[in-house]
Amino acid sequence: MANDPLFLLAVGAVLLVGFVLLFGLGTFLKGGAFNRKYGNKVMRIRVAAQAVAILLILLFVLIRRQMG
Repeated sequence: MANDPLFLLAVGAVLLVGFVLLFGLGTFLKGGAFNRKYGNKVMRIRVAAQAVAILLILLFVLIRRQMG
């Protein structure tokens, strides 16, 4: 499973979601001009990345279920 490219892509997407989430939380906690300008945009990027990650996970599970 660790050699499956779709699995690695899904793991990468989940890690990206985690990074964006932590970055967004950090900007919210710090506040300031950057947060006022980009805070909502960062969280929208997180939601989009999360949707992609969920789709990749579902696709991986569907393909693995059909194969074996």
